[in-house]
Amino acid sequence: MKLSVIIPVYKSEATIELLVNKLQLALKDIVFEIVLINDGSPDGSEKICKRLSKEFSNIKFISLRRNYGEFNAVMCGLNWAEGEFSVMIDDDFQNPPEEIKKLIDSAEKGDYDVVYTYYSKKEHAVYRNLGSRLVNWITTYSIHKPKDLYLSSFKLIRREVVQEIVKYHGPYPYIDGLIFRITKNIGTVQVLHQKREEGASNYTWRKLISLFLNILFCYSSLPIRLFMPFGLGLFGIGFLFLVFLFAQWIIGPDPKGWQVVTASVLFIGGIQCTLLSVLGEYIGKGFMAQSGQPQYVVKYNSHNTL
Repeated sequence: MKLSVIIPVYKSEATIELLVNKLQLALKDIVFEIVLINDGSPDGSEKICKRLSKEFSNIKFISLRRNYGEFNAVMCGLNWAEGEFSVMIDDDFQNPPEEIKKLIDSAEKGDYDVVYTYYSKKEHAVYRNLGSRLVNWITTYSIHKPKDLYLSSFKLIRREVVQEIVKYHGPYPYIDGLIFRITKNIGTVQVLHQKREEGASNYTWRKLISLFLNILFCYSSLPIRLFMPFGLGLFGIGFLFLVFLFAQWIIGPDPKGWQVVTASVLFIGGIQCTLLSVLGEYIGKGFMAQSGQPQYVVKYNSHNTL
């Protein structure tokens, strides 16, 4: 199997059949499969996907019992994918199916584990673009993403990396976070980005905020580590303030009561924040150890071939 096209389906009754037909035409010279995951869609998407899976022998269809979210649906699709490459694509036609070949060509020519797409012009709503910028900014510092890399949902992942990703069994998967735990061998390719053909985006402010918090607290110990410079800063200010007040007490005039109290609070508060940071490091290491992060990932050994 050359390729698995993974499509999370939600409120897609008006588009999913057309997308499947276009994929069949655009990829007719490739051995591929389509993995449709109905993410508890409240419309008629499930019925349409069932029919399509019977009409086409290269379609797998999985229907989830409720709406779990896009990343959970994609994880489900990755568990069912059998292709040498897996490509995630949305069901709104903002990424034309014909562009998938660009990702495959880029992966093969550059021998990349993952290929992300980027756009010369994005056709998302303003709030969606702002949300994407926020997510890209926080991932740069939390999961050590290169600053110039755009984390698009339209991407390709090599099978060896997919096999490592699906080892994560937690309830809050973040595909990009899992990718950066496994590999840094990542390429990019420019593709077209079109206006949405039907309906409105399912990405709301609520979902963007949920994604932001998921990245921040489930895939990084950055929030805990922020206590260290903050605590050391308070400690330093409080210490210098106390030294100044002590010198003033010796030379005169005597320092005022509120000055002593302020300096003491800063000094003690700095010590507490620093100790919290140290304690948080131990907790954070334990958290990351239990989150499924691998010690290492083997790309090649003498007993297998790629």
